[in-house]
Amino acid sequence: MVTSTAQAPAKFEKPLSIEEMLIGKSPIMGTLRDMVRRVANSSASVMICGPSGSGKEVVARAIHNASPRAAKPYVALNCGAIPAELIESELFGHERGAFTGAQTRRTGHFENADKGTLFLDEIGDMRFDMQVKLLRVLEDGLISRIGGNSNIPVDVRIISATHQKIDKAILEGRFREDLFFRLGVVVLQVPDLAQRVEDIPQLIAHFQKGRTGQICHFDADALQRLSMHDWPGNVRELRNVIERANILFGGETIDAFGVDQLLGKSMPKLAPLPVLPAAESAPVSFNAPIDLKAQVERMELERIQMALQHAEGVISEAARLLTLKRTTLIEKMRKYRLEKIAA
Repeated sequence: MVTSTAQAPAKFEKPLSIEEMLIGKSPIMGTLRDMVRRVANSSASVMICGPSGSGKEVVARAIHNASPRAAKPYVALNCGAIPAELIESELFGHERGAFTGAQTRRTGHFENADKGTLFLDEIGDMRFDMQVKLLRVLEDGLISRIGGNSNIPVDVRIISATHQKIDKAILEGRFREDLFFRLGVVVLQVPDLAQRVEDIPQLIAHFQKGRTGQICHFDADALQRLSMHDWPGNVRELRNVIERANILFGGETIDAFGVDQLLGKSMPKLAPLPVLPAAESAPVSFNAPIDLKAQVERMELERIQMALQHAEGVISEAARLLTLKRTTLIEKMRKYRLEKIAA
């Protein structure tokens, strides 16, 4: 059973500000924050569009926090995660005995969000017949529980979100155009993370804030590598990467090699070098000077390549095989210019 993901803040708690929630110094984020401020003071319905993981619910909560309804309930429902046969009960509630299993009366999300905000995530996945019922509620301001005989007035601000192309869904007959006009009085577009990679350092600091235990740090090369990633999972993917980094490299400074490991970009298998004959297999002649340093370095390079091949590019595993510290192995890889292979 899906319930509200957040409730009204306690009276003694100050809601987070728009600046605290919508992180980033990029111009595109500045524009989004300005639009959120403008729309927050009204009760107009807002539709938030953007790819999965871009932070649409954070935008919805920022609108609620900055609105006159901030002290009232904020209730969230993911329309795509609710089975089709339960969505009506989730939204409008039901009376006892309305259907098999309805042993008690249950209030729906519209009633729970009265005087506050109802966030309908993935509204584009709502089945067509429920779109009709939702439109009626938006027009009349009245709901009726399943199995009930009376209409219940509700005062709810609707904020919806979708990752779908709504104009395409309307043309294909999957989404009602009249419902879109009701839900999208104001339409906000949340950008991909790839469109604002300059915000990554700020986002990292935000995700690190308040974390207990040792945190990791990223050097300039690591940040550059992060900015080159295409981020298909957007801000959610970055948050997961930072969590992974703190678990694996807490207290360490991560470089570009470390970022590749965190992003799952293992190095390609290396072509084996010709194996040198063992020292005892041939007599050593001192008729000419021997470049001992060069021979030792060649052997060291060969062993590092073999370890990386065996570890499939995982530096920490290769370091274990060579009984070296990870940082020591990275320095040796730099020495032999193996970082170009990892890039």
